[in-house]
Amino acid sequence: MLPLFDQFHSRNQESEPLTVSELTRHIKELLESAFVDLHVVGEISNLSRPRSGHFYLTLKDDAAQLPAVVWRSSAARISFDPNDGQLAACRGRLDVYPPHGKYQLVIDQMEPLGQGGLELAFRQLHARLEAEGLFATERKKPIPKIIRRAAVVTSPTGAAIRDFLQVLSRRTRRTDILLVPVRVQGDEAALEIAGVIQLLNDTASNANSSEHKKASDSQSIDCIVVTRGGGSIEDLWAFNEEPLVRAVAASQIPIISAVGHEIDVTLCDLAADLRALTPSEAAERIAPNDAEVKERLDGMQRLLERGLEQKLQLAHQKLTRFEEHPFFRRTAETLIFPMQKTLDHYDEILRQGIQTRLERSAATLGHFAAKLDALSPVAVLGRGYSLTFDRQNHILTHAADVAENEEIFTRFADGTIRSVVREKQSRPLDSIPNDFPR
Repeated sequence: MLPLFDQFHSRNQESEPLTVSELTRHIKELLESAFVDLHVVGEISNLSRPRSGHFYLTLKDDAAQLPAVVWRSSAARISFDPNDGQLAACRGRLDVYPPHGKYQLVIDQMEPLGQGGLELAFRQLHARLEAEGLFATERKKPIPKIIRRAAVVTSPTGAAIRDFLQVLSRRTRRTDILLVPVRVQGDEAALEIAGVIQLLNDTASNANSSEHKKASDSQSIDCIVVTRGGGSIEDLWAFNEEPLVRAVAASQIPIISAVGHEIDVTLCDLAADLRALTPSEAAERIAPNDAEVKERLDGMQRLLERGLEQKLQLAHQKLTRFEEHPFFRRTAETLIFPMQKTLDHYDEILRQGIQTRLERSAATLGHFAAKLDALSPVAVLGRGYSLTFDRQNHILTHAADVAENEEIFTRFADGTIRSVVREKQSRPLDSIPNDFPR
């Protein structure tokens, strides 16, 4: 730095005077090229947060002050909420602002000192979201007692999903699991998990519309499980970030949070509808043991059977008492028995009437049968008459209906003969004449 300053000073002594802008430009070049990566510790004061999203502040100690600025792009990466009076460690670079002839520290990173930065950020965000009611008990949704399908949002390769599925498979086969793979650690993990929760809710909202509901019932998600294994506060920090916490609180689908071990508490746990201490406990909460369910159902069936049996016995006892009561006995003797006697009398009259009608009908039928038998051609044949037919089975009633040499058939009571007509006469004969051809 000194050789560069000496070079500039020697040139200025031999040349024309500089304008203020020229001098400021040279100072800007010198300072900004010399102080490009600074690590400064100071107390925050005069903190200002305009609507632009930038932070303006002053870093000070007992002997000096340093103006500073945090641009909006860097402010979004600060994990805690800066306040006046806090001691902070800042990384950045010097910047000269020519219009005011001032220099300032442009801060790229800021961490609080005193208590841990992440711990302070946790406490500040917790206080702010709690004041909004995001952790209130009354806004939490109940977890369904019967969960047919659950979405598990976690890393597909972590220990959490292995423990979860192992416990689930041991307890039940009746719950379907939709594994939604996400990153559970790193800068983009919180936004990714929040986006997945929003996507699951949007899908469920569309599926519940009237035109899709019937087709999507079997695919509906009853709850969401957000989980990962244990780790340091830095490893779990994604589950303390505001976008994820707000997405969990806003979800219309009930959410179970199972992040880390029992001693780990994240803001995601507090915003969820139910906190499970471990991924294994989350599996236990959504899937009751099939064996235990069967045992309870068997017990309920036994209780139901005993209850029905007791009711039947009680009803039978009441009915027996009614039957044996004198009132019902007198009622039977005075009302029921006379009516039964009357019915028996009418039954006997009806039977006799039917029998008489049948006998009369049988006699009438026999009379008509005798008449029909007397008129029957077969009966006539039995008295010495016969019937003659031609080859077409037509009855011959006139001699003119048959020709000579024609075959005819004559039916008697005991049989039929076939004849050939040799000659026919035009008049009927009382007896066969002696000159009739033989």
